[in-house]
Amino acid sequence: MTARIDIGRGPGGEAIGIDLAELLATRLLVQGNSGSGKSHLLRRLLEECAGQVQQIVIDPEGDFVTLADAFDHVVIDAAAYSPREIEALAARVRQHRASVVLALDELEVEQQIRCAALFLTALFDAPREHWYPALVVVDEAQMFAPAAAGEMNDEVRRMTLAAMTNLMCRGRKRGLAGIVATQRLAKLAKNVAAEASNFLMGRTFLDIDMQRAADLLGMDRRQAERIRDLQRGQFLGLGPAISRRPVAVQVGAVRTAGRGGGQGLIPLPQAEEGAMEALLTDRLAEAATQPQPARRAPPPPLPKADVEEKIAHAPVPPAVIPTAAPLPEPAEPPRPAPPPATAPAPSPAGGAEEVIRTLAAEEGATFRPAAACFRDFAVRCRQQGIASAHIDLARFRRLFAFAVSGLDAVAEPARSAIEAAAEGCDEDCLAPYLAILIAAHTGRPMPGEEELGRLYGSASPSRVRRLLDHLERLGRIVVREDFGGERTITVPAIPAAA
Repeated sequence: MTARIDIGRGPGGEAIGIDLAELLATRLLVQGNSGSGKSHLLRRLLEECAGQVQQIVIDPEGDFVTLADAFDHVVIDAAAYSPREIEALAARVRQHRASVVLALDELEVEQQIRCAALFLTALFDAPREHWYPALVVVDEAQMFAPAAAGEMNDEVRRMTLAAMTNLMCRGRKRGLAGIVATQRLAKLAKNVAAEASNFLMGRTFLDIDMQRAADLLGMDRRQAERIRDLQRGQFLGLGPAISRRPVAVQVGAVRTAGRGGGQGLIPLPQAEEGAMEALLTDRLAEAATQPQPARRAPPPPLPKADVEEKIAHAPVPPAVIPTAAPLPEPAEPPRPAPPPATAPAPSPAGGAEEVIRTLAAEEGATFRPAAACFRDFAVRCRQQGIASAHIDLARFRRLFAFAVSGLDAVAEPARSAIEAAAEGCDEDCLAPYLAILIAAHTGRPMPGEEELGRLYGSASPSRVRRLLDHLERLGRIVVREDFGGERTITVPAIPAAA
C-alpha cells in the first residue's frame, strides 16, 4: 500500500509529499538551526499521517503534547513514572499500537536521556507478535546520540547510544521507523545519522554543518551556500520517500501549536515614572525569605491510571513496583537477632531509661559510636547512683533507638504494634526503621533523607540510599522512586502505610 502525505509546496507551487510506506522502510533525518522551522516540519508530518500509522514521539521540550488536543495521542508525563513503569508502558504502547508523546520536559537533562533510552530499548525489545509499523520521532536527537561524550555519565551515554543505534540500524525489521531531528549534524553521532536514507535540511550557518548537509544531499561546495540562504520553514529534501533529486520545499500550515512563547513582538507595559521600580522592589526582603517553589508539584496518582487505560483500553493491572539496583550493604555485618525486647515502661525520674532519653536528646548523639554512648551512659548512671548492670550494650542500643526515633512519645496500642513490626531488625538500622514505622502507622509524612541520615548516624545521602536498599532487600519496606525524584516508601508490615 502506498500513501503519500503532503508536507508543503515547491518553488513552482507544486505539492511536495512523502511516501509513507517508503519512509517506514528508509528512515528520515531532519536538520536545522534553532528557529529554522524544524519542529514545525515535524508537526506537519505527524499531523498529515495521524490515523494512518502509529506515532511515538520522544519530546524533550514538551512541544508536541498539544497533538493530543486534536488527535488520539496519549501524553506520557515521564516524571510521574519509575524506570520499570516506563519500560512497562513502552511494551503496552507496542502491544496496543497507541500513538503517544513521551514528555520529558519536567526532568533534568541526564534523567531525560536515561528515560528516553529505557523507553526506546523497551520498544525495540517488544515480542515479535507486536512488531507493528510505527514512526518513532526523536526531537533534539543530538542529546540522545551525541557525537562526543561531554559531561554525560559514561553508563548513560552507552545506554542511549545503543538505544538510538538500534532504532536507526535494526529498528526497520521490528517495524520501527526512526525520524531524528537535530540542530547540528556535527553534534549527532555519525553511525546514527548515516542510517537515514531521507533528508530534510533546513537553514544552518556553520561551515562544518553546511558541508555535512551538502554531502548528504549530493551537492558541491558552491551549491552548499543555498543552505545558508534558506528562510524559516524552507527545507531541501532528498531520498527515496521524497525525491530522487534535491528539491526545495516550503512547509505547509499546521492545525496544532506548540506550548512555547510567541515569536512576535509584544508592546511593553506602560507605567508611570518610578512605578515599575516600586513593583519590582515592593516587599522584596519578605519574598527572599520564602522557600523556593518546587520545580513541579508531585504528580497525582490518577493521571497514571488514565494513561494506562488509554493505551490498553482495558482495566489496568496493579502498577509494577521497581526494585532498587543492588548496592553494598551497610559496613557492619548483620547480627543474630537479639532476644525479644520490649520498650521499658515509664520509669521514675532518674531511672536508667531517663538517662538514655537525656543522651538521645543531645545534639549529635546519633553520630557518636554506640560504644562511646554506652560508656557515657554507664558513667552518668554511676554519678547519679542508678543501677544499670541489667542493661548491656545490645539492650542499650535498642533503648537508644526507641528514644531517638520518638517511639517513647507514641501511645498504646500503636506503640506495641510498632515494636512487634520492628522485631528482629538490626540495632544499627533500628532507629530509622522505627521512624518509618511510626510515620506509616500514624499517617505522618515519611522522614526525608536528612532525618533518616540523622537517625542512622550519617550525613551521606548514598549511605541513606544503601540503608533503604538494605531494608527493602530484607522485605521490611518497598521503595518506589520516579524520574522526578519523588520517593514513596511502603511498609508491608503495616497495611495502613502510605
